Amino acid sequence: MEDAEKPHRNWMKKALDSATAALNRGEVPVGCLLIYDNKVIATGNNRVNETMNATRHAESIAIEGALQWCRENCLASEDVFKETTLYVTVEPCIMCASALRMIGVPLVVYGCANERFGGCGSVICIHSDNIPSLGKPFQCIPGIYKKKAIQLLKNFYKGQNPNAPNPKVKPGKDT
Repeated sequence: MEDAEKPHRNWMKKALDSATAALNRGEVPVGCLLIYDNKVIATGNNRVNETMNATRHAESIAIEGALQWCRENCLASEDVFKETTLYVTVEPCIMCASALRMIGVPLVVYGCANERFGGCGSVICIHSDNIPSLGKPFQCIPGIYKKKAIQLLKNFYKGQNPNAPNPKVKPGKDT
């Protein structure tokens, strides 16, 4: 283990616990937490299947929790977010990476890459591309507990998603 990873490993373990909770509910196992002033201010895990809402990603749920935390503590969210680190088990998708950049999170630490929808380098570089309308770029540290994050995803995809729509077969096509 590299020394640079050490401070991130304990937080990532908690994100993996959150991802496991999502898996146990039949969700894609992605979990995250937002850390401010060395404490967890919000957590999130996927709730897409449960809510049947494609925007209910772990990151968006954590952002909502952090906004609530800021209100309860009479703190300006813009000031809090610019001092916050997000730990997430899977690279944020394009939507979530855009949201994280817009709210000003400076650092995202993640487990495994998101080869289909990744917004932090796997598909597109939302985190670092020159897109002034999204705000300042943010730094990423990938690969913390990568194998564990991948194993959780494999465990999910071994089974069937009970909330997935039935596939439609076009007439005249062999199946």
